[in-house]
Amino acid sequence: MTAEKFNIFSFAGKMKILHLSWIAFFITFVVWFNHAPLLQAIAASIGLEPSEIKTLLILNVALTIPARVIIGMLTDRFGPKIVYSALLAICSIPCFMFAFAETFEQAAIARFMLGFIGAGFVIGIRMVSEWFPANELGTAEGIYGGWGNFGSAAAAFSLPVIALWFGGDDGWRYAVATTGVMSLLFSVVYYFNVSDTPKGSTYFKPKHIGAMEVTSKGDFFFLLVMKVPMYAALALLTWKLSPAGVKLLSETTALICYVGLFLLFIYEVSHVWKVNKTVFSEPVPEMHRYKFKQVAVLNVLYFATFGSELAVVSMLPLFFAETFELSPVVAGMVASAYAFMNLMSRPGGGWISDKFGRKPTLLILTAGLAVGYFVMSLVDATWPLWLAVVAAMACSFFVQSGEGAVFAVVPLIKRRLTGQIAGMTGAYGNVGAVTYLTVLSLVDYSTFFMVIAATAVVGFVALLLMEEPKGHMVEVNEDGSVQMINVG
Repeated sequence: MTAEKFNIFSFAGKMKILHLSWIAFFITFVVWFNHAPLLQAIAASIGLEPSEIKTLLILNVALTIPARVIIGMLTDRFGPKIVYSALLAICSIPCFMFAFAETFEQAAIARFMLGFIGAGFVIGIRMVSEWFPANELGTAEGIYGGWGNFGSAAAAFSLPVIALWFGGDDGWRYAVATTGVMSLLFSVVYYFNVSDTPKGSTYFKPKHIGAMEVTSKGDFFFLLVMKVPMYAALALLTWKLSPAGVKLLSETTALICYVGLFLLFIYEVSHVWKVNKTVFSEPVPEMHRYKFKQVAVLNVLYFATFGSELAVVSMLPLFFAETFELSPVVAGMVASAYAFMNLMSRPGGGWISDKFGRKPTLLILTAGLAVGYFVMSLVDATWPLWLAVVAAMACSFFVQSGEGAVFAVVPLIKRRLTGQIAGMTGAYGNVGAVTYLTVLSLVDYSTFFMVIAATAVVGFVALLLMEEPKGHMVEVNEDGSVQMINVG
């Protein structure tokens, strides 16, 4: 940690790390959602059916489920600097592939691979937690997440303009390719301008790589149960792509995917056992314990908050275009109002959490989330457009403030596992997105919003089980000395 003052206008020390990290996250979101505001042009250019467009939306968030878990582990092991830089550089490749795709199959493969860039968020959570103390952490993580998330809004209102500027049927291709160039260039900037910790600080690494550590027998089984929804979401995606859905996969290929997912789950169970089997033979010392239920509750909350944001950001331009008969450019700009709220809402959620407590803040915001989506379910063509936009922005405030409040808690559970905890919680956001987008492909817009509202109520109930972080968490230096880290 560094003792310097929190000054958002500074570009030195910990503030430099924060600014460079949110810019990196911003770029990952621009790349991740560079297709959403251009869907109508892309569909016309490649010749996509409505079902194929919805499939691209689901594919875009699918790979991020395992990617966030994997990237979380890599971040804890190798540090945020190397992992973030590598992710930005490598993911520019599928971005260029999508920009110049000629068929649905090519676009689908590129979109699926681009899901990996959505894991960038996890890296910055660990980076920011290394540089900011507990009493500033919610605000710092909120700024990181909120300003970075704004990339989807920036894509919504800028990429249609860039596409028009290039002009012609291929304007969208050059707009998408431009985002790939941004990602590639910033990977170099990030690598040469950040460090994993302040000078003199220790970067704590997990004792084992390959699975999350737990500290009790009950938590061992709880962890396995919480793995199931991630595999279920991938199985749901496979079903959507099978002959029962859009027929992108043959029946045989779909069956191979199901078997592969089952075998992968068994493999992961074996890794969880390998890392945690000692909890069955000897108790973990009290000072090293943490409660996995804290992680589980945050997973459920992020399913409802970030999962709904991902789904809504993907479909909102189309929703406004169809409901109010708007042009693609106008619909994209109007829909960007939802993501625009990220600039203040997510940092606001983190700041409120720092000031008034983690659990009370989450309870209020989750209740608001449920009400917000219920109101969105009532929006139809009889509403004035301005009122529909206000409803979307109000709902968005609770969604994104909730996200900020969730990640104000994540780094306070177990420092050396922060990347893995952030990875799992982040992955649950994508499980939510896949679930909600699959629901959207089966029902009308009103029912879609009602389903999200119902899951927010489930999140509220789960939240009652969470404990407010307090006191200190303990980590052990390489020389065996104990370090106490304040959590509030």
